[in-house]
Amino acid sequence: MAIETFTFKITHGCKNTMARRGVLSTPHGIINTPNFIFCATKGAMKSLATADLAATGAEIMLSNTYHLMLQPGADIVAMNGGLHKMLDWNRPMLTDSGGFQVFSLGHGGVANEIKGRRNFSPHCSKTLLKITEEGAFFRSYIDGTKHWLTPEISIQVQRKLGADIVLVFDECTPFHVDRKYTALSMARSHRWELRSLAEFKKNDNGTQALYGIIQGGIYGDLRKESADFVANNDFFGQAIGGSLGGTKAQMHETVEMISQHIDRSLPIHLLGIGGITDIWHGVKNGIDTFDCVYPTRLARHGGALCAPFSNGGKEFINLNNSCYREDISPIDATCDCHCCQHFSRSYIHHLFKAKEMLGGQLLTIHNARFMVRLMETIRRSIESGTFKDEFKKWTIF
Repeated sequence: MAIETFTFKITHGCKNTMARRGVLSTPHGIINTPNFIFCATKGAMKSLATADLAATGAEIMLSNTYHLMLQPGADIVAMNGGLHKMLDWNRPMLTDSGGFQVFSLGHGGVANEIKGRRNFSPHCSKTLLKITEEGAFFRSYIDGTKHWLTPEISIQVQRKLGADIVLVFDECTPFHVDRKYTALSMARSHRWELRSLAEFKKNDNGTQALYGIIQGGIYGDLRKESADFVANNDFFGQAIGGSLGGTKAQMHETVEMISQHIDRSLPIHLLGIGGITDIWHGVKNGIDTFDCVYPTRLARHGGALCAPFSNGGKEFINLNNSCYREDISPIDATCDCHCCQHFSRSYIHHLFKAKEMLGGQLLTIHNARFMVRLMETIRRSIESGTFKDEFKKWTIF
């Protein structure tokens, strides 16, 4: 049977913004864009089986190269038939290159800074031992063993993992480094991206597609240089990485700035961003896909996603709060997920107070379905020409 080739087609565009509706085809099915990619970081959705995630309507998930190369190891994943078979997920998958985790664990605070949360703490576990032209040398957070991760190794690992979409190896620079370091890091990342591309082409059999990554921090000229670099090389798609600023507002401004330089003929992914208003701002600037642990992490701590316009501008309610002890209404009366259709806020509150794992599982189902419905709402608004009005409704707070 012939393998379906990777294609990306724009079907609708917004007249007032850069928002667009498209279809990204892969060997494991299509991804309707804009879309959200759910994180099965270590080869598993936390609190949720892949069948339950599929039931929410999710079309794509990702796993993490850095974590899986350490445990269980890429060869073990390959012995299990690759990620799709091992996870029982016959829909598209993405793997990142491992660079973000290496440098995040090494620098400390990178994830917070990328997302515009300025609570950087220097008191982190320093697992990154050194960065050279060859790659990154780091210590395993699991057992302390030392490892190299190079562009070639990253691509080789991702080949064994078998995801549809794979990413080049790069350095994810945090906000607290200066412009000089950002420029030097970006140039090195470009050299690593070319090595990633060369390694990818050695064994390219059409089952995977490679995304380049745009770096350059908050600096417009660097972002333009990096966007031009990705556009001028043979990548199927492009991802926006690195620091996006020191605040939420600056993050939105930085994404808008980058969108002026990016190649809009290619699919565009925004790495590590998944807040509700952040997604609306991203789509406004032409972003096609997003990924983040936000929905599942929030669920494990009692947070249920909701529309900000229905909750005083807040994106979630905290069901640990005592005000929900006697609230027998569903989390969201408009939601068709299993949790909202069968259980009350009072019951979920009880589960968290009783420290029952079911609470986190049910909220994860709700949050996953919420994200799927959110992306459906966004796509419909682009198709119907109402995106600008919907954007105001969801982001006015």
